[in-house]
Amino acid sequence: MPTVSVGRDLLFQALGRTYTQEEFDELCFEFGIELDDVTTEKAIIRKEKHLTEEEEIGGEEIIYKIDVPANRYDLLCLEGLVQSLRIFCGVDSVPNYTLADISKKSMLKMHVKPETSAIRPFVVCAVLRGITFDEARYNSFIDLQDKLHQNICRRRTLVAIGTHDLDKIEGPFTYEALPPKDIEFVPLKQVETFKADKLMEFYKSDMKLKKYLHIIEKSPVYPVIYDRNRTVLSLPPIINGAHSAISLKTKNVFIECTATDLTKAKIVLNTMVTMFSVYCERKFEVEPVEVIYPDGKSYICPELSPYHMKVSLAYINGIAGISLEADKVAGLLNKMQLHAEQSASEDNDCIFTVSVPPTRSDVLHACDVAEDVAIAYGFNKIPQRTPASIKPLPLNEFTDLIRTEVALTGYTEVLTFILCSYKEIFTMLNRKDDKSTAVIIGNPRSADFEVVRSSLMAGILKTVAHNKDHPKPIKIFEVGDTAVLDETKDVGARNCRQLTALYCGATSGFELIHGLVDRIMEVTGNPFVLPGDSTVPNTGYYIEQSKDPEFLEGRQASIIYKGKRIGTFGIVHPQVLENFGIPDPCSLVELDIASLL
Repeated sequence: MPTVSVGRDLLFQALGRTYTQEEFDELCFEFGIELDDVTTEKAIIRKEKHLTEEEEIGGEEIIYKIDVPANRYDLLCLEGLVQSLRIFCGVDSVPNYTLADISKKSMLKMHVKPETSAIRPFVVCAVLRGITFDEARYNSFIDLQDKLHQNICRRRTLVAIGTHDLDKIEGPFTYEALPPKDIEFVPLKQVETFKADKLMEFYKSDMKLKKYLHIIEKSPVYPVIYDRNRTVLSLPPIINGAHSAISLKTKNVFIECTATDLTKAKIVLNTMVTMFSVYCERKFEVEPVEVIYPDGKSYICPELSPYHMKVSLAYINGIAGISLEADKVAGLLNKMQLHAEQSASEDNDCIFTVSVPPTRSDVLHACDVAEDVAIAYGFNKIPQRTPASIKPLPLNEFTDLIRTEVALTGYTEVLTFILCSYKEIFTMLNRKDDKSTAVIIGNPRSADFEVVRSSLMAGILKTVAHNKDHPKPIKIFEVGDTAVLDETKDVGARNCRQLTALYCGATSGFELIHGLVDRIMEVTGNPFVLPGDSTVPNTGYYIEQSKDPEFLEGRQASIIYKGKRIGTFGIVHPQVLENFGIPDPCSLVELDIASLL
């Protein structure tokens, strides 16, 4: 959970009253957040600078460290916390965020060049006019950007935020992608002009910025934003230009968010403008910007209109485990910034039309609405009850039955890691990577976890290798998920439920593992049939010779079920055993059990 540090006195001033520590802790609990720690500015500085208690430093402000849910981006700053708590306590009503009433012709425009599609294709923008900063507000504005960058922006890989003093620049703006040598500007907090390629070298020694360089440094083009006069506003996602830097004197702020994920960019922009439009001359009003793409299509951002979803009273009460009247539920939703209007369905069930404001991007489904009702009602007030019986998925039920049957034949179940090394899943199994099966980890923490396993074989052989001194025979099995690439799926991959069993010992042979295969097929109601037998068209299995490199040639077979190969068994190839450091012969079966359902 993210932690937000706020000054106690500033927080209480904004809330309009003071609390004891116990009272504020209780308020946080009721709202669904947690007062994690109470410290002082002096203690924080001492810890960061590794100073002793005797070394004097300035500042004695009490700091509250508050844990907030990871999906509540509106609570990552003082402004969002205060607004949410005041609404929760009934002091304020839900703000009505609006777009400034200006013509499309008068709007600032951001023109997107086609080259940006190769590196960072999306951009969204907005303007905060007539904003008033003081030191605390300015620091909160900068801190919210940092927290969003580390959270939803995934360290700027998905979204990068740029904020600029609009009075120092002139629209329309252009979002381009150019070769590094063609980009030249003075970066933020510098006085020297750099070309973009030299700037990347310069920031490799910067403790804060060097961790973002990898996002674009190997690209032939870098994203860059210019104003009408070809002044560089920013080189996303690395650094802004010094010319448009904001300060305490800034009155009009231009915000741009470049992204590889348009949905997250819109959430980030909405969070920035809704949190700080409270300081604008026209409170809660945001000036829109038109973004124009190379194909002529355009859209106006930000999108601040609430979206609506329908949720039944029966669903809310059922999920939350409470029994409340419609008016009570509507009141609880208002405390959580969700406006609810009642209507009746054909069966006279009460239906709420819930308006979700732009600050609540975490509300995606009816269950999120029910959760907010439960929070506002109070978790401690919800009566205890025995949960209703949940019927397991058929595949999980079938998996448990298979586990039991294999265990009854004398095999011991093991559990291995879902991630493995690239070498283990291919080279050590005598397999070649055809680039169409294995799910490769993009940025692995360790060479031991480079690939999502596409087979259970490597894990079970490693288990034997680490227990090769164990008395023989070793009879182990594992039932678990593997992952393979699949372009038809929205995530590009799918899970497969597999069974792998291994017999290791001096007497290990083809017939031993064949017997286990026959037992599994027998208990699942699939008799052995001859190839081409048309008398049992929808059931039965047979085996045929296979030539898989991980098994010994002539001592292996494929399992054919309903005309489809669902598994392989045989004696493990001596080279594979040597690769894993196993001195004894092994026989093994690998079977796709989901295909048996």
